[in-house]
Amino acid sequence: MQWFRSFLFTSVLFLSTFVYSFVLVAGFWLPYRGRYAIARHWARMMLGAAEVFCGLGYVVEGLENIPPGGCVSMWKHSSAWETIAQMVIFPPQAWVLKREILWIPLVGWATWLMEPIAINRGAGSGAVKDVIRQGRARLEQGRGVLIFPEGTRVAPGQTKKYGISGALLAVESGRKIVPVAHDAGRYWGRRGFLKKRGTIRVVIGPPIDPTGKDPRELNETTRVWIDAKVAELGA
Repeated sequence: MQWFRSFLFTSVLFLSTFVYSFVLVAGFWLPYRGRYAIARHWARMMLGAAEVFCGLGYVVEGLENIPPGGCVSMWKHSSAWETIAQMVIFPPQAWVLKREILWIPLVGWATWLMEPIAINRGAGSGAVKDVIRQGRARLEQGRGVLIFPEGTRVAPGQTKKYGISGALLAVESGRKIVPVAHDAGRYWGRRGFLKKRGTIRVVIGPPIDPTGKDPRELNETTRVWIDAKVAELGA
């Protein structure tokens, strides 16, 4: 039965993604806040659909830790779930993502309208410079910047080396890092079709002030907090 429920949810997910992408592209003339509101409405609907079809809900701890005026949020990346949920949980953010996503017909065009920070992963230090340059511009506009420091989704119980771009952006912009841990990978695997019943726990950590810190030190502080909290969540 859970496989069938997952099939229904996945069908709704794909269909609604294309419908909302079309709406976003048609509404290209709207101001950024209007376009983001459309994307957030889709995200809310998907989180609701996951609960209705799959019995998969979520709770959030630490919302008070999100500072006003924009921050650099660094999330554990173990599922597709957090790419959706972040639009509901956090104020508007510019997402750091691989540029190939923008090449997807319709969906990529809609994503481009969200004004993300699209990078060429093969560019090395050039990609880091793009994150810093574009990230500072987004922060100055009052938005946050979302980074998955591991660069790709990892299975529960695993971790990858953290990229340095988020810590460098925080140091150069003076904006705080907000670490985010969760156990979504236990319920919605990184390549898993089956969505398990349960409640995803999201924990937003205390902001980390970059003042006077070396980027590598800042990066390690963030990694240690996220990894410890993820382990505490049993993921």
